[in-house]
Amino acid sequence: MDIRTLSNILDGAKDLRVLCVGDVVLDRFVYGTTQRVSREAPVAVLDEQSIENMLGGAGNVIRNLRALGAKAILVSLVGDDAEGGEVAERLVAEGARNRLVVSSGRPTAVKTRFVSNGHQMLCVDRNPKSGIDADTEAALIAEIEAAVSDADIVILSDYGRGLVSPTVSAALMKAAKKSGVKVCVDPRGRDFSRYNGAFLIKPNALELFEEAGIDPVDDADTARALQTVHSRLTDVDHLIVTRGSKGMSEFDGSDTRHVRAQPRQVYDVSGAGDTAISMLAVALAAGARLRTAMEAAVHASGEVVTKVGTATVSPSDLIAAAGGGRGGHQLPLAEAVEIVARWRAHGLKIGFTNGCFDLLHAGHVSYLAKARAACDRLIVGLNSDTSVRQLKGAGRPINDADARASVLSALASVDQVVVFNEETPAALLDALKPDVYLKGADYTIDELLPLGGSVVLAYGGEIELIPLVEGKSTTGLIEKLKNSDR
Repeated sequence: MDIRTLSNILDGAKDLRVLCVGDVVLDRFVYGTTQRVSREAPVAVLDEQSIENMLGGAGNVIRNLRALGAKAILVSLVGDDAEGGEVAERLVAEGARNRLVVSSGRPTAVKTRFVSNGHQMLCVDRNPKSGIDADTEAALIAEIEAAVSDADIVILSDYGRGLVSPTVSAALMKAAKKSGVKVCVDPRGRDFSRYNGAFLIKPNALELFEEAGIDPVDDADTARALQTVHSRLTDVDHLIVTRGSKGMSEFDGSDTRHVRAQPRQVYDVSGAGDTAISMLAVALAAGARLRTAMEAAVHASGEVVTKVGTATVSPSDLIAAAGGGRGGHQLPLAEAVEIVARWRAHGLKIGFTNGCFDLLHAGHVSYLAKARAACDRLIVGLNSDTSVRQLKGAGRPINDADARASVLSALASVDQVVVFNEETPAALLDALKPDVYLKGADYTIDELLPLGGSVVLAYGGEIELIPLVEGKSTTGLIEKLKNSDR
């Protein structure tokens, strides 16, 4: 996608107010290990190590909107229980406004996943079985009507948990039309006619297939499926289908148009639909044409599937992926810690190496490729400019940290770059706790202990030495350049 257009959209997102109406879910992950079988039944016993809660369902749309920089408001339904309180607290932590309706007779929707050694063992769904009563509908509609007038665009995120009844949906469409704001729908279940009045409806390929009875395997079938479903709707401007690696396709009542996705290495498709609808809405509210908004949504959802878990993408992620650099691809430590936790939860082996990497040369490239081969994800700790001067003296670095991080991030062997300001990466190693600390074989294990190696061994990590390419060094390269000028 064009970087300037994307930047304009993301800059505009900062002033946008996006209302999301839909089913919020508390996603709970119970992580542990399984090393024994129960005495009570032939089942594995999970030794619990940690529990992580996060916003799911429409709550994940809120997370995506906030990550993109927009102001987010959620109208949803929770129970009068601890999980409902957790949802409210997490919305506050996300910096979102909530207009939650609390129902004493209805539990908060919770999805609990039990994960052992990176593999999901069991998923337990606490799903409200009944629909919502008239009093709850009235309370939701009152919150919607109060919030719509303060919104630049609306997302209806239907996760099939009962909140989006025909009555609630119709009231939302009426209130939005009165306020002159567009409604973008992420649907669930059969019969899209309950979303009549929306500006667009965005099913995924499976949802479109279930609604149309036509499998959208290629462009021709996709066009027929879109036309079939659109013909059943009376007041919807656009029908858009997300097609994974094939991008998006849109039907406006007369023509079908396609937006292609760029090839990417897919790690996890969880939440990609939430990212797509969030970016669509943000781009439209920022003034983009629909095709441009689709290009932005394809770009954002394509980037989020390269991450592990139900992730979000930031403006810096998107600009970097579009070729503009992520401020040198420097990752804040807090974000790096979160990413490492997700990688580890999926059973990935985390590697770490560090250095100045001032003038990247063939020796560096070979070394980093070998380091990446020793793990599933490689984080590079990069000495800051101040740190390099302390280690190498005046006149170094030749390239500043942004430039060095940007070049490193372009390598397929490097998954993340974190800049540190100290002479050693000991504090960084303590925060990230990689499974393996990788350094060049010009060091010995004993020499690495005071440089951070002792930290790694203390928490049970490993140290591995990587063979270097003979005769390749930044210092030697600089001397060679100096001599060539004489």
